[in-house]
Amino acid sequence: MGTAPAVGTRPAGPPKTVGIVWGLLVLNTLGSAGAKTIITLPRSLMQMVTMGALVAAFSLALALNLQLRIRASAFVFLLTLLLVPSVISSAILEAGFGAMFRCARLSLFVGTLWLLSRWWDGGLTFVRHHIRLYFAVLATAAAGLVISPGAAMPELYGGRLVGALWPLTPPQIGQYAAVITGLTVLLVLGRRTTKGSAAVIIVPTLVLLAMSHTRTATVAMLVGLALAIGSLLLTSPAARRFFVWAVVVVTVAAVGFASAVQAWFLRGQSREHFSSFTGRANVWDALLAERRTTAEKLFGVGLGDKSYGGLPIDNSWLAVYLEQGIVGIVLVAAIIIVLGGLALLRPPSLQRACAIFLIAYCATSSYTEAGLGDASPYLLHLALAASLLATPGPATPLSLSATPRRRVPRWARDGR
Repeated sequence: MGTAPAVGTRPAGPPKTVGIVWGLLVLNTLGSAGAKTIITLPRSLMQMVTMGALVAAFSLALALNLQLRIRASAFVFLLTLLLVPSVISSAILEAGFGAMFRCARLSLFVGTLWLLSRWWDGGLTFVRHHIRLYFAVLATAAAGLVISPGAAMPELYGGRLVGALWPLTPPQIGQYAAVITGLTVLLVLGRRTTKGSAAVIIVPTLVLLAMSHTRTATVAMLVGLALAIGSLLLTSPAARRFFVWAVVVVTVAAVGFASAVQAWFLRGQSREHFSSFTGRANVWDALLAERRTTAEKLFGVGLGDKSYGGLPIDNSWLAVYLEQGIVGIVLVAAIIIVLGGLALLRPPSLQRACAIFLIAYCATSSYTEAGLGDASPYLLHLALAASLLATPGPATPLSLSATPRRRVPRWARDGR
């Protein structure tokens, strides 16, 4: 129980409605394409739901922040600059009218983040929203597994777990499970939640992660946790104990269960197929080999569905190069570098550790997953990192009405 705020003062922390806005952003970034669901849902209907969620998120954020108070954020500023190559390339309509629609979606996404930046104060409120909301998403995948195991683990995906109620792919399930597992582990180490509450989150999400057989998410989670916990070693005894136990567990697993771990990572594929990133390298080589004009090299061909020749690109950097060009790559790289630099400059803290985990996770996943150049869960993870690295202080009003006006004497108004 917290103490009541003094009369005339604003309660600390963002209002609860901000959590609804964050949840609508999560819903928007789930996408509408993926596995076959138990009840066939028209894709047009799912697109209306996801796009409607973004419009609702922007409208609600605007209603909560009518004075347009924002907080300076290098992350959102760079995202705003990323709109420039996106609009320039999409306006040529090489990628069709869908490119302009995706630009409008990205604009609303960035605009909503600007409005939410008012409540980015370096606290853990948005972390808790993030964990609860993605856990709810994973609960739909678990419910689908209980209702129809065959639909939840279809042969089309090699028996990997998919969303049978909402069309979630195995990489999506793995990503959500890995991110909330890592964040929950850090909250336990920072003593911001109990071990029992954390177990309720960590145990089922790790099971779902294992059933999704998502190697990228697993490796990215381990890299992110290693860096995040490493940032706490000098200040947290709990982090040091966890690090020692983690080293012991990993060593035992590597020695005693090497064949099982190797089989899980190979997923029944040959070593040659695994070394070519399950065929992704063929798409990457073809994309890089295509001849382009100078304008296409600089600004790309417009926002698309992150595919080339009908096959997914599965690499954020190449997807950005195709759609937003070299300018887009520079801006996305600047986002990662700036957030990483800010994290390194902050003193050791739980918030800093969570931000490091999210940045490292997204940077590691970017090699075999696309999404850093468009409205996606990856940008939402990085937005959460930006909120954790924000310094407390008053937000700056943008509206002219919020600026105090100088009183004009009556004689001046009468022209005397």
